[in-house]
Amino acid sequence: MKTPAIALLAGLFLSFPAAANEPAPRPCGDPAKPCAGFKEHDLSFPLPTDAVARTHAQSTQFYAVMLLTAERCLITENRRKEVQAQFPGRKVFAMRFQCDEKVENNVTYSNVNDKFAFLAVYAGEDREAAEALLGQARKMGKFAGANLRRMHVVYVYP
Repeated sequence: MKTPAIALLAGLFLSFPAAANEPAPRPCGDPAKPCAGFKEHDLSFPLPTDAVARTHAQSTQFYAVMLLTAERCLITENRRKEVQAQFPGRKVFAMRFQCDEKVENNVTYSNVNDKFAFLAVYAGEDREAAEALLGQARKMGKFAGANLRRMHVVYVYP
């Protein structure tokens, strides 16, 4: 009796696309070259195009310099753009998950407290380079609490 069940489970397992075993995509950290499907305040990454139903997709893990935190939904796009001008070539992104009661704000990040908003700058995958960027941010004197965080971008399908 167990053999047909095992065969069925094996068949289901083998029917899933190989894409599930492919590595997660890297974030698009250059603000001049964002990936499609994201809002301007999000850090983007290439979304899957395999037509497989899923609840979410996520990027590879990366470092971010956390510049500031605030109450949920209080970091404005104008503020993000002001800070973006100080980090040319590196995406400055803000947490706006489910803000303004809009399902379109569907990007969140791992390793963060979702009860708060944050403003961060993409620091790449190399810890040494990320620490150098953190040092630059601290030297500006505008981001006293700046710290380094390892995270993923998580796109939640509406």
